[in-house]
Amino acid sequence: MKVSYYPGCSLSGTAIEYSVSLKFVANALGIELEELPDWTCCGSSSAHVTDDTLAISLAARNLTIADSIGQDLMVPCSACFQRLKKAEKELKVRKSVESLNHKYSGKIKIHHAADLIWEKLGEKAISSKLKVSLKSLNPVCYYGCLTTRPPKVTDVKCPEDPQEIDEILKVLGADVRNWSYKTDCCGGNLMLTHPELAKKLVKKLYDMALEAGADCIVVGCPLCHSNLDTRQKEILSDNGAKYDIPIYYFTELMALAFGDLRVENCINRHLTDAKSLLKEKGLL
Repeated sequence: MKVSYYPGCSLSGTAIEYSVSLKFVANALGIELEELPDWTCCGSSSAHVTDDTLAISLAARNLTIADSIGQDLMVPCSACFQRLKKAEKELKVRKSVESLNHKYSGKIKIHHAADLIWEKLGEKAISSKLKVSLKSLNPVCYYGCLTTRPPKVTDVKCPEDPQEIDEILKVLGADVRNWSYKTDCCGGNLMLTHPELAKKLVKKLYDMALEAGADCIVVGCPLCHSNLDTRQKEILSDNGAKYDIPIYYFTELMALAFGDLRVENCINRHLTDAKSLLKEKGLL
């Protein structure tokens, strides 16, 4: 399978471990990622709260490049995914955006990475690569709000109860725990403007994950990962609540299950210790 690939700014910097582990997984599954040539920022956060036309234009520029290539587009970052889906809706109405020379045909599809892997490849392809069962892990899967909402933009099948990452991890043997908070907001965009509210939202996710019997949280969004991974010591300092919950990208656990131990270098980058649990479970 050959797809266009839009890494976005985060996967080229703060979320490099997501990028690296995704490429391990893609290689194992036979997905050829063709990075979008001359891609630019999608305008997430800074642009869309400043000027709607600018935000649409930034995302549309990338989308029209993908459209000219004619391959479906894989987007691992949830914020990028939503901005590109929003631009897609605008382009299907307008057919073009002022200052962009290329007109949009609308024949390509935009997929979040987890959606593409599960929907296009599925259980058979994933299980065929399984070398190390994750049966000793008890994760909850956290999708956040940007991958799923609003559904009229994202086109997801189950905006309140997405299942793609759950199903992937189940195939890999993990004892995935049910919880009702998989699409609650983690407050990532509030951390600079309303930090106390953001930390309250994060703390709730920690508490509910533990209540569900989880030993880790698995994500598919760089912003969610950053927020959940970095706030545990802050919350301890603020109110004495101690958390030590590993936060993994779903691609890191996939690579681990596929037997690619190079993923250990990715896990070493996490701020909250994510290695000890895997060693305790005999996975590293």
